[in-house]
Amino acid sequence: MSFAPDAFRHHPGLAGKIRDPAESFFRDLDLAEIDAIWAEADLGANPRYPDAVREAMRHETLAPWQGKDIWVFAYGSLMWDPAVYFAEVRRARLPGYRRSFCLVDRSGGRGTAEAPGLMAALDHGPSCDGLVFRLAAETADRESEVIWRREMMAPCYKAVFAPVETAQGRVQALCFVADPKADMIDTGIRHEDQVRYLATGTGRLGTSREYLENVIAGCRELRIEDPTLDALLAEVDAWPGRTQAGDRAPTRDQAQVREG
Repeated sequence: MSFAPDAFRHHPGLAGKIRDPAESFFRDLDLAEIDAIWAEADLGANPRYPDAVREAMRHETLAPWQGKDIWVFAYGSLMWDPAVYFAEVRRARLPGYRRSFCLVDRSGGRGTAEAPGLMAALDHGPSCDGLVFRLAAETADRESEVIWRREMMAPCYKAVFAPVETAQGRVQALCFVADPKADMIDTGIRHEDQVRYLATGTGRLGTSREYLENVIAGCRELRIEDPTLDALLAEVDAWPGRTQAGDRAPTRDQAQVREG
């Protein structure tokens, strides 16, 4: 299987910059393996949704789109590693939301209970630039299941459809936005805490600072504008107690699980 022959017709420069789903860790994400990693880290039971519950949520949310193309908005690692075969990609802007560091990691991935880490999610704000992928109607059920298993693994996001602006016209896209009721989400986090968590959070997947740097590199490669990211990194690097240990690339793509 491959991307549609004209999937990159609007943006030929993106071809080769988006990972082939066949090479993605997320294409056939094994949640039992994630459970094992969670248990090995002595974190207790993984608080993820049971498979049946997660699938019921997907079917309910996507019911109005049955038999139709589905657009999906991407703002983080989903942009360069969507793990799905899409029929079309467009540069896009999502009004009403911003790329926000409000996903708090205390589980040992990029932070601990004693020194929390931080990752990005979509929170209310002016707008967010990213990409939008069109899943063709004939493959939308399979491809949406891949994305849903990844993004809706555990209580963290809400799946909503929202209008997304593209140069080719506005589309209604599936967006995974921060759920303020979720334990891992803190939409009211103070800026100084954001900087501190990013500067000091570290875990088995590396540091939170490294995660921020990865997001910046991914956006730059795809020419996605977000000047607040560079400003945030400068503040993190100026933090007196910044954690140096673990500033390295993770050895597995598991580093991206629940990282947008």
